[in-house]
Amino acid sequence: MGCQYSTHTEHGADSFTVAMPRLTVGRGTLTEVGERAIALGMSRVALFTDPGLEQGVLVATVSDSLKQAGIDVGLFSDIRVEPDDASVERGVAFLKNSQFDGVISVGGGSVIDTAKAAMVVHCHGGQVLDYFAPPVGQGKAILGPLLPHIACPTTSGTGSECTSISVLRINALNCKFVFASPWMLPQVAIVDPQCCDSLPANVIASTGFDLCCHALECFTARAYTEHTKVASPQARQYIQGANPFSDMAAREALNIVGKYLERGVNDASDQEARDQLMWGATLAGIAFGNAGTHLPHAMSYGVTQLMDDITTEGYNVASPFVPHGISVIVNAPSIFLYTAAATPLRHLEGAACLLADARGATPDEAGEVLSKRLISLMNATHMPNGLRGIGFDESHITALAGSSIRQGRAIANAPRESNLVDMENMYRNALSYW
Repeated sequence: MGCQYSTHTEHGADSFTVAMPRLTVGRGTLTEVGERAIALGMSRVALFTDPGLEQGVLVATVSDSLKQAGIDVGLFSDIRVEPDDASVERGVAFLKNSQFDGVISVGGGSVIDTAKAAMVVHCHGGQVLDYFAPPVGQGKAILGPLLPHIACPTTSGTGSECTSISVLRINALNCKFVFASPWMLPQVAIVDPQCCDSLPANVIASTGFDLCCHALECFTARAYTEHTKVASPQARQYIQGANPFSDMAAREALNIVGKYLERGVNDASDQEARDQLMWGATLAGIAFGNAGTHLPHAMSYGVTQLMDDITTEGYNVASPFVPHGISVIVNAPSIFLYTAAATPLRHLEGAACLLADARGATPDEAGEVLSKRLISLMNATHMPNGLRGIGFDESHITALAGSSIRQGRAIANAPRESNLVDMENMYRNALSYW
């Protein structure tokens, strides 16, 4: 195992657990969903998707596969892009209307996360807010299985098909929060790169940077040995800090971003690049699903809470809307410049995986090398120039930090501690990059 795992702290974890769904990757594999559903004992399924996909070929392919296998299908599509607790409540009501014995999700992270959360409430009762950790919710434990779940991602970024978490906007608080349980991990993931063939360049870029940050964050996260040891193995979450398994997946995901992101964004006909990005997104999902993200994701939630009067090209979503991947990457160069001081060699290795020129770079230069490479990728894929590019300025800094400081789980997973002032400074340094 890597050197950062060789020394255990007094009360730190001395083991880690790895989990992932049964994974199938390849063009045309959406046609396999029916057979996979039969193998899981499904006879009547709830097919979760979103309004933009409902009438499209991807949902039709999955629905036809299920029906050819003799499985009844009920379609639910009333899901908000960047989902909220109201989307989950509607999903719960849908599940209660019929005797479903399985769930298929076809969509991006919004769809897959809504399906997970709706099943939690359907199977274990209460309200979805109950399952979030205090002070947001009651921290209600999920004590048993959900319905069998086959997750079919349609974007090259989410990774949600390989994670045990759900990210939702809580409307009463106007902010995103995360809840997790090993029981929320899908049993099967079907990753079909054909889903990305027709996606607009800006969607490939946004989801690609989500993939990039998933991999970078879990690769630079606190080591699992620095997290408190859990007494019962059944209580151990998969969001456990960096570990040798997550490192392996994250490195390859970063290599894919470095080689293929610009190509996949700037040439829609480059099938190799888009196929590789789809695979990279799944690898990054496996990585962060077994390690966790940290500050770039934590600080993205302040952006999506406070965004105002903005839309994004390539997304048919009303204002205000900033895609998740963009909300993450606009702060990332500034954040990694800060966190590199804690684990410079890790940051240099991450930069090298992204094909940064790190020759001769010293540990003191690690943050600058990684930050410059991220900025170069942003520029080459036409991303906004920092926070100013999505409508923020100096006057928003205090409110942004005040919002994001509530993301305790992700902040605690960062390699370097940060307080409110530190977060304000990171936001300030993220206002513009070129």
